[in-house]
Amino acid sequence: MISLSGLARLAAEHSDELDHPVAPLRLAGTTYDTDRDPLLMGVVNLSRDSNYRESIAVDVESALRKARVQFAEGAQLIDIGAESSRPDASRLPASEQARSLSPVIEQLADDGIPVSIESYETSVVRAGLKAGASLLNLTGSQSDDEMFALAAEYDAAVVMCHVLGAHARDLDGTDVEDDPVPAMLEGFAARVARARELGVTDIAIDPGMGFGFRMDDPRSRAHHQATTLLNSFRLRQLGLPICHALPHAFDFFEDQFRSAEGFFAVLAHLGAPGSTAPTRCR
Repeated sequence: MISLSGLARLAAEHSDELDHPVAPLRLAGTTYDTDRDPLLMGVVNLSRDSNYRESIAVDVESALRKARVQFAEGAQLIDIGAESSRPDASRLPASEQARSLSPVIEQLADDGIPVSIESYETSVVRAGLKAGASLLNLTGSQSDDEMFALAAEYDAAVVMCHVLGAHARDLDGTDVEDDPVPAMLEGFAARVARARELGVTDIAIDPGMGFGFRMDDPRSRAHHQATTLLNSFRLRQLGLPICHALPHAFDFFEDQFRSAEGFFAVLAHLGAPGSTAPTRCR
């Protein structure tokens, strides 16, 4: 249970992390101070398996319309993906993902709308960056060197997600810990150092709360997500913006589950102004 006394203890125990400076994020030629203003990421999914029904686009024109509306409503960046992160979702061959994503990314880039390509497949990422994406939303860790090299080649920023295992579709619950921050710090630090070695200059980190952890108990799942969001400010010691995909806790909120995103956004923002997907970097 969240309480004022608990929040006070958390802030007191980690006051250095709370005030640690975070580097700005350069995206498509624009530099963002995410401590001053959160960077809002809209989402368009080309997979019909996505839980986020409002984001699903049935074809290229649908995807362009949704992305343009989100941008007009205030999103500074549109994240495009072609395969749902749900573990039971249909898998789409990389060639088909690239074929569906490329025309959407090309037209949005031509409109001057910054685009993020979400994938863990190197060929899909290459196609997306070639089409004009300016950020790689990396939801896997199985091909880090190739992914970082691609980002450097195309001068793209990287959102590095906390994924223990091959990718977000491969989660089995083993990465769920009472206090996940130490493991995140260790894992992110090593990956960030490697990305820097390979030429990546702009990086944000994502604790991965938008992924489908295979936890049988919905209460434990929501507790884990809330606790991680509240503690995510401790990752600021890495000096990088923090990107959050907002959970929704359907088992508690049912048909009003979209209202839960606001609740989780508050938890994420308690650490400092930041970003969210709806996703946000801080």
